[in-house]
Amino acid sequence: MKQYLISIYQPDGEPPPPEVLEPIMRDLEAVNAELRAAGAWVFAGGLHPPSTATVVRLKDDEVLTTDGPYIEGKEHIGGFTVIQAPDLDAALEWGRKFARAITLPIEVRPLQYGTCG
Repeated sequence: MKQYLISIYQPDGEPPPPEVLEPIMRDLEAVNAELRAAGAWVFAGGLHPPSTATVVRLKDDEVLTTDGPYIEGKEHIGGFTVIQAPDLDAALEWGRKFARAITLPIEVRPLQYGTCG
């Protein structure tokens, strides 16, 4: 089976109030339970805000590090899940389930092996 990255894009700023966030988290846990039951779940993680990021970049043979996100934007990746699916159509169906549960933009992208390291 192929593996796919499901990225969750969220707006910058404070998280929603508990009365909004709690039902979303319940729906998300239901999707995660369904993923595990189907044997499609590989791993997942949430990320700290972009302000905690450090960017490492090569410039003129010198490696520079800077604080903050790589790109200034109104949205950032707030979390991700790696799944196994037989094909892109199946992975997109999981992406649709995440979008319904979380109500935020979801990106589904196949993982590529053997090109790094």
